[in-house]
Amino acid sequence: MNSELPDEEGRPEEEGRPVGRRIFLATVGLGALGVATAPTLQRGMEGLLGAVSGKDPTGLTGLLPNGGGFRYYSVAASVPHKDAADYRLTVDGLVDHPATYTLADLRALPRTRMVRDVQCVTGWRVPGTPFEGVRLSRLLDAAGVRAGARAVRFTCFDGTYTESLTLDQARRPDVLVALRMQDKDLTHAHGGPVRLYVAPMYFYKSAKWLSGITVTDRVEPGYWEHLGYDVDAWVGRSNGRSDVPTS
Repeated sequence: MNSELPDEEGRPEEEGRPVGRRIFLATVGLGALGVATAPTLQRGMEGLLGAVSGKDPTGLTGLLPNGGGFRYYSVAASVPHKDAADYRLTVDGLVDHPATYTLADLRALPRTRMVRDVQCVTGWRVPGTPFEGVRLSRLLDAAGVRAGARAVRFTCFDGTYTESLTLDQARRPDVLVALRMQDKDLTHAHGGPVRLYVAPMYFYKSAKWLSGITVTDRVEPGYWEHLGYDVDAWVGRSNGRSDVPTS
């Protein structure tokens, strides 16, 4: 995913060049190096990888462990940085009131905070991770979802990654348009300034660098689902895995 899971193709560099699943799966074992790493060293590594990953043309820095147990990974070789001055989130599709939100707009909305384990489909897990943001259902209600809508498609400003949820899944109270993670504003490396967070599903559903929310009449498989992952990615009940649920 453009996220931290299998987290996350030629295409112009500004849109991002894809990193193949084979490369990812062949080298994911590098993550084991982080198990014995001291917390102080991991914090330093997190800062280093955060700076380097955006300039890595291979995407392989994303396979290394960093502080907190997460891994940096993107399906695009480079991802532009967005901040309060230029970030925009659009809500459109089968809605009565399309909208565009700035970062300030999102920060001004009521927020929900939740603490859940994060489970990657490749096996790693980060327990007790706080996320904070606006419930996706609030943005959908404000947009006025039309009759006939069945799903929501998510696009990202890396120019490559996509995801989808059914409308019922998107309206769950544990699905956020997240602004904070681990009690800090989302960093670029973790998908900031805004990402999707789908608490009960494998982390590839929690798309990084969120830029578009489009209400549709059917589920459109996302990036990793086109490569074999399950569309309904409930932790412990999909992808042939039996992990303990995260919520």
